[in-house]
Amino acid sequence: MPETLRVLEHELTALLRRGRALSWEIAREVHPNLEPNAYGLLLWLRRSGSTRLTDLAVQLGIGKGTLSRQIQGLEALGLVRRDPDPADRRAAQLRLTEEGTRRFDAARSARMDQINRSMETWPKRDVEEFARLMHRFNETF
Repeated sequence: MPETLRVLEHELTALLRRGRALSWEIAREVHPNLEPNAYGLLLWLRRSGSTRLTDLAVQLGIGKGTLSRQIQGLEALGLVRRDPDPADRRAAQLRLTEEGTRRFDAARSARMDQINRSMETWPKRDVEEFARLMHRFNETF
């Protein structure tokens, strides 16, 4: 098992290194001034449709202050907006703007094409199993 874990560490390191490079590319596709880490925020907002900052901070495992600064940057770029929370007037719901949705979807489409090309020779069962195992790993990591 120790050798298997060393191989896994090596592969994860390679994946993370490629992921950081890809994050820069995708962020630039969404907006030339977008920070690479912001793509993940946009992904969560696109998936949720609308969410409170505190809920998003918990989902992402980052502090509210840090997240608030990142959201302010996305607002300044016109990609995210805050709407009053109907359940709590003191809070706000975060959501992508129409422009944010359009830009995110275009960049995501290009990313999905790239993933599809890299896995097109894999059997469908292997892709499904890989996705299941990645989800399981992320849930427990």
